[in-house]
Amino acid sequence: MSIYLVTTFTPMFKIIIYGFLLYMLYKFIFELVIPVSKATVQVKDKLRQMQEQQAQQQNQAQQPVQTEAKTTAKDADYIDFEEVKP
Repeated sequence: MSIYLVTTFTPMFKIIIYGFLLYMLYKFIFELVIPVSKATVQVKDKLRQMQEQQAQQQNQAQQPVQTEAKTTAKDADYIDFEEVKP
């Protein structure tokens, strides 16, 4: 009689184990994998935005310097020479 009980409970036991494993896989995916991937995307977006802002600030800071350099370069092109006689 005990052999009969073991053989009838074995398929049910396998179903319970498989169900539990599927449940654990579901919990792992939806509580860890998906939130981590969403957070990664958000961090990448924020980093890209910060890099764009820094690039814009650098471009704005360099523009006035370039115009000043051009005006001084034009003045430096002409040098007054004095003739020195021995």
